[in-house]
Amino acid sequence: MNEEELQAKRRENEEAATRNRARILGLPYLDTREFESSIPLVNGLLDKEEMHKSFILPLSKGGDGEHYQFMITSQTPRHLLKEIRDSYEKEGERVDFFLISGSAYRILMLRYDPPKEVKYDDIKIGGEGDSETITEVSKTLNEVSSEKVFDFLLDQADKLGASDIHIENLREGIRIRMRVDGLLHPVANLSKDRYRVIMGELSSRANVSAASMKPQSGHLQTEIHRDKSTHILNVRVETVPTMYGQDAVLRLFNFDESLLQLDLLGLSEAEKLEIDEIIRKPRGLVLMVGPTGSGKSTTLYSMLNALNTTDKKIITLEDPIEYGITGISQIPIKTNNGGSFAEGLRSVLRLDPDVVMVGEIRDADTAKTAIQASITGHLVLSSFHADSSAAAFSRMIDLIGTNPIFANSIRLVVAQRLVRKLTDSKEGYVPDDMVKKYIRETLDGVDGFDPDHIRLYHPVPTAENPFGYSGRSVIMEQLVVSEEISDFLRGDVADANTRKIEAAAKKNGMLTLEQKGLLMALNGITTLEEVARVV
Repeated sequence: MNEEELQAKRRENEEAATRNRARILGLPYLDTREFESSIPLVNGLLDKEEMHKSFILPLSKGGDGEHYQFMITSQTPRHLLKEIRDSYEKEGERVDFFLISGSAYRILMLRYDPPKEVKYDDIKIGGEGDSETITEVSKTLNEVSSEKVFDFLLDQADKLGASDIHIENLREGIRIRMRVDGLLHPVANLSKDRYRVIMGELSSRANVSAASMKPQSGHLQTEIHRDKSTHILNVRVETVPTMYGQDAVLRLFNFDESLLQLDLLGLSEAEKLEIDEIIRKPRGLVLMVGPTGSGKSTTLYSMLNALNTTDKKIITLEDPIEYGITGISQIPIKTNNGGSFAEGLRSVLRLDPDVVMVGEIRDADTAKTAIQASITGHLVLSSFHADSSAAAFSRMIDLIGTNPIFANSIRLVVAQRLVRKLTDSKEGYVPDDMVKKYIRETLDGVDGFDPDHIRLYHPVPTAENPFGYSGRSVIMEQLVVSEEISDFLRGDVADANTRKIEAAAKKNGMLTLEQKGLLMALNGITTLEEVARVV
């Protein structure tokens, strides 16, 4: 899905939500998309200050038997509508109000009151050794006005699809790096006064102290307006004192509830069926495993979104809450202030939920509580740190010991990684005999693999994509718990270890992360080097 399609999807979701809101409020809904850039402006009916303050716009001026019509949003004060209606009806005139979306209001308001601002060049990421691009971006960021530099940085990071902004103090200045498609790229070197401006904004908006000598965590939300759409950007802030000042990492969560769909994760038909089976019979324990930044949260939220129906009570325990989802009760757990997932889980089970998501299983107490909840009619979803799905079992056994209840409760373990995707400029090649031998041995017996036709691909950098990659794709390993694997977990099989559990899962049809990655490399989705880097 390209950027234009993504923006159109977001706008469509916003209009649908506004249409539902209008139905609840008993107001007519107006979709302005077809005329918002061309409809003649109605002047002299409202002043700009009132339009800004009350989120209201004139639609038609009325008079001579015509109705006065106004466009309003869900933020328009209801007492104002009564005042306007009463005022016009005293003069024998009729007034109609139409509910429009927030994006529609902002687009139309910009026509009434166009912004007077300087247009700055977009931030670009240069290729390896491209100091010229870094110099250009540094110049731009040092010129952006003080009150706008922080928002400009967030907007540009969002536009680049960055997942993190790293603000690092060096002896001679400030280095800005952004993580795009999983890798950090230098973006700019800033003067110290820019650091003070950025830290000042972080202090006020993320509730962190610029003078603290301890690590801090904070959170902020900002609206990103792009083209004809608006979306919410959630930013998790982490700061730590260093020799030259406080370094900060801003983790960006570009939240769009409509994109939390299992169909958008690139699952195979077999993988989708396995998850659908969990959703169809919501009970037991499901674990997502993988390192930080492997997309575990997105997959968990997509599963929650699929489970999110009016007949289910869904509660999440998170540290922190990364995405807000309509219809789900989300509870923040402050683990750095004495809170614990186990304690929170015991509390929420009294609320009779159907589905519970625990942000992470970190200790034996949380693990045992989650397992106990999963055998009493609840579906429990959680993340867990392990290298692979089979390794998750070994780690869990180390944590809680051989546990028959765990063997009965666990239904699915999903291990996940993200690899960078090649652009269309990629170039195919035939690997050497040693690589061919490795691929044939790893994919021996895998459906769809042709050992006689092995072709891999190189990235080809272009002006638009200086690294030859754009976006990321999921590699997913799904281990469905069979009776044979349950025997390992119950202790019925001597010397249960990761290797034996993985061998049993492969016999039942599981493809490992390595196998899935190699198939993606052979299909030209990514490179062999990317698979080696993440798996």
